[in-house]
Amino acid sequence: MKLYSLSVLYKSESRAVLLKAAYDVSSFSFFQRSSVQEFMTFTSQLIVERSAKGTRASVKEQDYLCHVYVRNDSLAGVVIADNEYPSRVAFTLLEKVLDEFSKQTDRIDWPVGSPATINYTALDGHLSRYQNPREADPMTKVQAELDETKIILHNTMESLLERGEKLDDLVSKSEVLGTQSKAFYKTARKQNSCCAIM
Repeated sequence: MKLYSLSVLYKSESRAVLLKAAYDVSSFSFFQRSSVQEFMTFTSQLIVERSAKGTRASVKEQDYLCHVYVRNDSLAGVVIADNEYPSRVAFTLLEKVLDEFSKQTDRIDWPVGSPATINYTALDGHLSRYQNPREADPMTKVQAELDETKIILHNTMESLLERGEKLDDLVSKSEVLGTQSKAFYKTARKQNSCCAIM
């Protein structure tokens, strides 16, 4: 069980703005880490943009699950974890982080904020502490709310995309991803698709 990223974003009418993020990319090779991190940011923004306010959802992308919670006040959180990480614990973490973030940061800074301007330092600590979900398990006060809340599991990232829209096109148009990350994506797609033909 592993958590790879924890992000706080603001969902504006047109796009999602990254406010703060923490990453654990230590399980990836040194040369892939920056590209993997950029893709986690890209994926988090895309999922928040495509999720309605007041919803929680889990989106499966290959071997990963992206858990998203978009509050009615447009503050959103995303956890990217492996498939074995318990969803309930991921949503407990998101609830805790968003509550804490909204108390420690000024709401007028959310629409114009960025990781450099937002002063919230607890994400790395939360990401580290929640690597072991058993330690975080006592935090079950949100369990009752989660049981009442409809959590949507999208089968693939493609199910989030609009009709006729392709992830490849979004990647190539993305301003968040660098040239190296786009090349990494294309290479990974080719390597993964070679075996799908058989």
